[in-house]
Amino acid sequence: MRKKSAIWALAAVTFASAYSGMPAESVQARTVYEAAYAKTTTDKTQFAAKVVYLVNLERRQAGLKPLVIDAAVARTARLKAIDMSKKQYFDHTSPTYGSPFNMLKLQKIAYRAAGENIAAGQRSPESVMKSWMNSEGHRSNILNPNYTSIGAAYYDGYWVQLFIG
Repeated sequence: MRKKSAIWALAAVTFASAYSGMPAESVQARTVYEAAYAKTTTDKTQFAAKVVYLVNLERRQAGLKPLVIDAAVARTARLKAIDMSKKQYFDHTSPTYGSPFNMLKLQKIAYRAAGENIAAGQRSPESVMKSWMNSEGHRSNILNPNYTSIGAAYYDGYWVQLFIG
C-alpha cells in the first residue's frame, strides 16, 4: 500500500509540474514549503524552533543561505519576550533594555548588522510567520542577506526574532 501511495504522490508532483510548467523539483519544493505551513505546531516548547525552521524555508525559497541559531542571541530574544510580557508593552524599545541594538550590546553580542521582529497574539509559529511575511519591514529582516544568525523566542503570547550578521 505504501508503494502505491508513493507512486501516486510522485505522479501528482509530475502532473502538477507538467500542468504548471514548472520543473518537478520546484513543485516538490513548493509542496514541502506549503506543507510546513499547513501543519500547525501546538507544542509551545517547540515554537521558537519552528519559527527558525520557517524562516530558513522562506530564505531557501528566496535563494538565500539559512540562518544559524546563536544561543546568546536566542537568550536575548527570550529576555525581550519575557520583558514585554511582564511589563505589558509592545515596542522595539524596551523600558528595561532600550533598543534591540542596546540589548545585544548589553549581552556582549558583537554584530555588524542587526534587526528585530516582534509580534503579539498569534497562536502558532505558522500564524506569526504569515504575519511577518505579509509585512514589508518584517519580511525584509527575514530575507536580509546580511544576516547570518538568528535567535527566536516565544513567551506568553509575545514573539521575538533577533537577527545578526
